[in-house]
Amino acid sequence: MELDSALEAPSREESSLSGELSPSALGQAFSKILHSLTRPEARRGNVKDVALKDLGDLIETTECDRLFEGSGARLCGMPETLGQVAKAVEKYAAPRKEEEGGGDGHSEVAEKAAKVGLMFLKLLGKVETAKNSLVGPAWQTGLHHLAGPVYIFAITHSLEQPWTTPRSREVAREVLTLLLQVTECSSVAVFLRGENEDEKGSLSVILGLLKPDLNKESWKNNPAIKHVFSWTLQQVTRPWLSQHLERVLPASLLISDDYQTENKILGVHCLHHIVLNVPAADLLQYNRAQVLYHAVFNHLYTPEHHLIQAVLLCLLDLFPILEKTLHWKGDGARPTTHCDEVLQLILTHMEPEHRLLLRRTYARNLPAFVKRLGILTVRHLKRLERVIIGYLEVYDGPEEEARLKILETLKLVMQHTWPRVSCRLVVLLKALLKLICDVARDPNLTPESVKSALLQEATDCLILLDHCSQGRVKGLLAKIPQSCEDRKVVNCIRKVQQVSEGAPYDGT
Repeated sequence: MELDSALEAPSREESSLSGELSPSALGQAFSKILHSLTRPEARRGNVKDVALKDLGDLIETTECDRLFEGSGARLCGMPETLGQVAKAVEKYAAPRKEEEGGGDGHSEVAEKAAKVGLMFLKLLGKVETAKNSLVGPAWQTGLHHLAGPVYIFAITHSLEQPWTTPRSREVAREVLTLLLQVTECSSVAVFLRGENEDEKGSLSVILGLLKPDLNKESWKNNPAIKHVFSWTLQQVTRPWLSQHLERVLPASLLISDDYQTENKILGVHCLHHIVLNVPAADLLQYNRAQVLYHAVFNHLYTPEHHLIQAVLLCLLDLFPILEKTLHWKGDGARPTTHCDEVLQLILTHMEPEHRLLLRRTYARNLPAFVKRLGILTVRHLKRLERVIIGYLEVYDGPEEEARLKILETLKLVMQHTWPRVSCRLVVLLKALLKLICDVARDPNLTPESVKSALLQEATDCLILLDHCSQGRVKGLLAKIPQSCEDRKVVNCIRKVQQVSEGAPYDGT
């Protein structure tokens, strides 16, 4: 009991005289504070709050040369001790487990963060002073141990999250700015990766600090960890990211493989960044690309439009990497690809889908799949036809995003698979004419600019359809201008006839 009370925190007398402490006494003072911040019993009362105040006083009254330079066995470990103290203080200000924290818990975290941020500003100020006064690597050694915990604290509390307030975000951003200044880095990216490819940045240290909290059992204990990891990952691009692939890929897969949609999306964004910034050869090694593909593909069964959008964008960039290993020798049918598999599933989901947000998401990405497959789109032509016709019939709201994207898809399908289009002439012609009539007669629901865009796209599709059918559309439309009284419909048909007869037209 007496030992515990002695280790609670440095005494006030010691703190006030810290500038005169011997090296061993200074090291002992920091060790006492570290013990108070890390011991489980310190949850009782305000022991940690007192320890934080004592730490601030100790840093403020201790000369920088005493913090980073001197002699004696105790002082030889001062940089390591400072690093451990910084790590403990960062943990002290971290948000609690999601189910444990409510509104009051978040406000308490923000208050702690503001206090810790001010303490880190004092400590970094000492490092800045030491840079200008000390000779040798002493301050650099101290900064090496401090930079990781200080960075994690700054990112945790500078992003707009439930556990932050304008005040705590302001202090955290000041800490990050001073950290970059002290490390002489022009940006966070340079701090993490180094100035050039040969220079070692701080990313390895930071990933090492995050690793204990990024495993299956513990990653949800601190809700900020996933955001710190994701934000940090996004700052590092090629060619620097590939050397850290073994450490960032498992964590990204872990976050994406969660039941919460928010975490799925965050994880997919991380995986997408890896796909864009790691060489294909590294992703193909050890079958990593296949693992990544199956992890992302499975999310297509979750009917959430934000997640589907993130997944489809990731897969579209992953296809070229996966298909590097496919070689067609021309002596048989081309092998089906991952793009075929994804498009088949998308079309299966699109047919019965009635939720507008999901319909728009699917339609928004459909043109990219047709471009990717090219002539091989014929494998999916029957189902594409049903989807296109079904989506053209349904009003999609004032912006008409789904119908505009479906018309773009139809144009691409006709361009890439034109030999198979003529047998579908009647079905496609009816769908396009019905769309033109519906848009032309729409009284006020759709803005005029959107109506014009729809009519323009539908007219372009009719022109392409006429080319694919060797002029048969022109013949089938010949009598409509004589019997139709709607000016907009007649104008669209006349444009088709003019282009078919060889007259110039700006829309194609």
